[in-house]
Amino acid sequence: MTSLNAHVTEFQAEDRSWLRGPHGVGAGATPSATLLVALFDKTQHYPNGFIPSGIVLGKVTATGVHGPYDPAADDGRQVAAGLLFGSLTVNGDRLGGAIVTHAFVTAERLPVESGTGSLDAAARTALSQINFN
Repeated sequence: MTSLNAHVTEFQAEDRSWLRGPHGVGAGATPSATLLVALFDKTQHYPNGFIPSGIVLGKVTATGVHGPYDPAADDGRQVAAGLLFGSLTVNGDRLGGAIVTHAFVTAERLPVESGTGSLDAAARTALSQINFN
C-alpha cells in the first residue's frame, strides 16, 4: 500500500561565498573530519539546526574529533585546524564533514564573527596554507 502522508525535510542553502574560487577544494583536497556536536553552542553555532560552512575548526588532541576553534581551550581546539567545507545538519552527537586546509578565502564572509569558531590572528597564523583577503 502506498502512503500519502506528508513528509517535511528542512535544508540549508549552501553559502560558500567565503571561498574565492575552487583552488584547494577539488576532489581529494579536503580531508574528512568528525565533529562532536557537544562542543558547539546551539545559540552561537547552529541556531537554525545547521552548522554553517566556513566555521573555523580545531581538533581535540585526545580523541581526534573536531569542534569550533577556541583560543581559550586546552584540549587541542586552541589551534585552528581548518574551515568546515560544507554545512552540516545537526541530527546526532557526531557529524561527518570535510575540512578546507588550503584555499583562497574572503575572511569577512566567514559565518561566525566573534567567539569560538571565528577567525583571529592566531587562527590566521595556524592556517598558513589559506590565503585570507
